[in-house]
Amino acid sequence: MAQQKGLYTVQTVNTAFEILHYLTEDHAEATIQALSTRFDLTPNKAFRLLSTLCESGLLEQDKPSGVYRLGMGSFSLAQKLVGKSTIINITHPIIEQLAKKHDESVYMAVIKGDDVLFLDMADCHQQIKAMSLIGKTFPYFTNAAGKVMKALESAEAIEWLRNSKRSKTQHILDPKALASELMEIRSNGGFAVESDGLGEGLISVAAAVKDYAGHVIGAITMFGPSFRLVRDRVENEIIPSLLEAAAFTSKRFGYLPV
Repeated sequence: MAQQKGLYTVQTVNTAFEILHYLTEDHAEATIQALSTRFDLTPNKAFRLLSTLCESGLLEQDKPSGVYRLGMGSFSLAQKLVGKSTIINITHPIIEQLAKKHDESVYMAVIKGDDVLFLDMADCHQQIKAMSLIGKTFPYFTNAAGKVMKALESAEAIEWLRNSKRSKTQHILDPKALASELMEIRSNGGFAVESDGLGEGLISVAAAVKDYAGHVIGAITMFGPSFRLVRDRVENEIIPSLLEAAAFTSKRFGYLPV
């Protein structure tokens, strides 16, 4: 007999996780009243739950405004988890070298279902640069990292996209055009370029990283304004550099190209 979904979950714990996830973004009105309304809690239950999270250090409250935000306990926990991550341990020195070489922000991204998580970043020294994406998730079709990872996952997934109706494809305006783009990425050696997907005037360029079994485990991606990431520079400088770094990183994960 199949187990009922959620049969063994604790709703209060689920709500606590939802609040923590919600507060990873800036919310100027995250007061007890606003949070109790958003998460369908009574004021008394919201107060007890938020007080518990504050006592653990996962949240803190600005007393004058009453606004809640992530506490140092959350950041400490995140740093401990990240510090033990094999993928970050291996890739961070590589993306640091790329950021230093090109003076542009470079990320290591992974895919989670149909979303891309920007896991780690090496920053640049440019005065004009895009906002940090570290820790943020975006639909895969909005950026080069997501497209290159999806393109290399399987041809079957691309064919499904090609034959899907628009209503089934998460706000993708033209599934057939996206499927064609993914097939082109699949055949071009494993890199992708995306314009404006994460904001007007912003360019992302990415190359896929594989493991010992040939599975795509992430993507090294560069992100910056279009006036610096011009076409000639992207084609002749950035793409070759990212492909070289991705091949080196893949080798560190045991990948041996056939």
